[in-house]
Amino acid sequence: MNGIPPEAWGAVFLSLKVAAVAVAFSLPLGIAAAMALARGRMPGLWLLNALVHLPLILPPVVTGYFLLLVFGRKGAVGAFLEQAFGLIFAFRWTGAALAAAVMGFPLMVRAIRLAIEAVDPGLEQAAATLGASRIWTFVTITLPLMLPGIIAGAILAFAKAMGEFGATITFVSNIPGQTQTLPSAIYALLQVPGGEAAAARLAAISVAVALAAVLGSEVLSRAVARRIGGRDA
Repeated sequence: MNGIPPEAWGAVFLSLKVAAVAVAFSLPLGIAAAMALARGRMPGLWLLNALVHLPLILPPVVTGYFLLLVFGRKGAVGAFLEQAFGLIFAFRWTGAALAAAVMGFPLMVRAIRLAIEAVDPGLEQAAATLGASRIWTFVTITLPLMLPGIIAGAILAFAKAMGEFGATITFVSNIPGQTQTLPSAIYALLQVPGGEAAAARLAAISVAVALAAVLGSEVLSRAVARRIGGRDA
């Protein structure tokens, strides 16, 4: 698109990459956390619920600072991952993916949890009565019924990851070509005289991606729900 610097387009593609990786790696953990919150009976679930939703309450800059303390090269977890696996998060695109995953995790878990709570426990009890194992019941009954919530949660987390700024810029900075995501590129353009037009175009791209994510979530969720309803009928 005319008027957008080439490095800004790199930020768009990096944001897509970061968001996709963030959702892919956080989705299994999100399903597990949602299952625990919706069906768990063990003590201490209030603490898990608080930790899951903490990124929604804390300022994003504070979340990014905590990520830097824990996953930075001098942090306990960050130093171990670097020495054991050569995995570095601080000031790398992998750190941007981690920050995006953390910020989008509450939205993902909430959507999946609501879907789990809508599943009729009687169906699972009937399967258990017929001799199905807990794993088989989950795979054949619970998982298909909660699939619309999983899709909605994943897409909402993806959209959140695309728009994440505060935690990302605190944890991985704003390095063009390496850690500069779409929101960071918009911010950088606004600091340059005459960059407002290019920033506006990038903002339009951001809005388009967010709208596509929301509409895609709605369409896919309804399609899966209709398929499940038709199969049950």
